[in-house]
Amino acid sequence: MRPLSALGMAALGSGVIAITYGLARFVFGLFLPSMRDELTISPTMAGVIGALPFLSFVFAILAGPWVTRRLGVRHAGSAAAGLAAIGLITIALAPSSLLLAVGVLVCGISTGLSSPAMAQAVSRVVPPGLRGRVNATINAGTSVGIALAMPAVLIWAEAWRSAYLGFALLAALAASAALCYLPREAPSTSPSRSRLADMPVSREEWLGIARLSGLAVGMGCVSAAYWVFAPDAVINAGGLAPSQTAWMWLAVGLGGLTGAGAGDLISRFGPAASHAAGLTVMSASLAILVIDPGSFALALASAALFGAGYMTLTGFYLVRSIQIMTEVPAFAPVLPLLATSVGQVAGSPLAGWLVGAEGHAATFLLFAVLGLAVAGLGAWLLKERAAADPSVPGY
Repeated sequence: MRPLSALGMAALGSGVIAITYGLARFVFGLFLPSMRDELTISPTMAGVIGALPFLSFVFAILAGPWVTRRLGVRHAGSAAAGLAAIGLITIALAPSSLLLAVGVLVCGISTGLSSPAMAQAVSRVVPPGLRGRVNATINAGTSVGIALAMPAVLIWAEAWRSAYLGFALLAALAASAALCYLPREAPSTSPSRSRLADMPVSREEWLGIARLSGLAVGMGCVSAAYWVFAPDAVINAGGLAPSQTAWMWLAVGLGGLTGAGAGDLISRFGPAASHAAGLTVMSASLAILVIDPGSFALALASAALFGAGYMTLTGFYLVRSIQIMTEVPAFAPVLPLLATSVGQVAGSPLAGWLVGAEGHAATFLLFAVLGLAVAGLGAWLLKERAAADPSVPGY
């Protein structure tokens, strides 16, 4: 079989990420109102369940580079999509909140395994000059998956189980495509590269990744409120119909396609400005939803801005980390993406508690302020280091 071209790798990688991130992880909030009604889930419990895919992602992405080395890119990518199918089926058939939580947990594992496998695949088949653009494009596949949820909600507005069965079928197809087309490589059994101390990474590179990861914690926390409770806010606080939230998620997906330009954004404006812009846009999306949660037009604008901000930031962390740790592309994005999930694990139940105690408006305003604070911190940290060492911008 002919090896993948850069375009082919971008298309296949985007498809796998669309399934593992977009459908298996991030559309949960879109169907949450219907799930809450059928399974009698409180806001606090919804926040806890919403944190589970982020929690399992933490452990899975730590294991992801090791799994990729042991299984090889082809089998690791296929396993990630296969686990997404298992998790999605479990959600579709869940008779209680407990089994719903189990399915959500498995979906988070699939997400954590997919990023290292795709990053390693890109390093195998894509020329160095195109890797930043291809990695950012693959990362933007999340938006494609989120956008796919829109017709699912319109067709199955209240039948969330049918939607998840359809998602599981798409995940199975993605697993088959990964098994057929991802680059083949011999699984590694050598433990010599499995220890952090043995990686060819300098102290400056570790510090650069640490800065990115610290900022990613804050971004993840801010984003959790929107992912889990934005549809809930416009339905329960704004009075919009569940089918209208499908258009919101389409707007998130379409807005998120701008994240494919994260690599070019870094090259043109630098890491500090790119990061601050992404968080400012995300904070604006939270604030806009507070103005009038019953306004469909404002809800769509908010969703588009959130998608643009979130996908630009995750693309930023992915591309920038690989630029920093060029010798270990499968490991490079692990810590920033892990940190994003740690922030989401903390932010989801916190948002659930605040929604129950103070309501949606106060919760979203507080998270918007937090986003601006993280933007300011990032502008200082990234620009500070760039001034100290102009040859390594943004470390």
